[in-house]
Amino acid sequence: MSLSETTVVRSFSQADFDQFARLSGDDNPIHTDPVFSSRTRFGRTVAHGLLLCSVLRSLVDQLLPGGRLLEQSVMFPAPTFADEPMRFHAEITPGAGVHRDLKLTVSRVTDGEITCRGSCRVMP
Repeated sequence: MSLSETTVVRSFSQADFDQFARLSGDDNPIHTDPVFSSRTRFGRTVAHGLLLCSVLRSLVDQLLPGGRLLEQSVMFPAPTFADEPMRFHAEITPGAGVHRDLKLTVSRVTDGEITCRGSCRVMP
């Protein structure tokens, strides 16, 4: 029996944001500087979008092991903050053909607000 969807709950600390900034080279202060970020519309640091996408990609690989990512599209309608539990979800959408399409979401556990939504196409 194969899975058609999977979910994981995870939270990131400020140290995780800082470590991802060092690894990726994206040291935008919105992710790494609490003082700077406190003066933005978000009021505090926010996660790198690609950090969220990395977790989503791991879920895609659980559903389609070894699959080749052909395309991905994501939007970030709300911020993901440090130390908040987030629900990462990937779901294979019904359809015929060689490629598999998946729906991707990241939402806050506390209020269900979606902070990242998108889709991807994978060649199994």
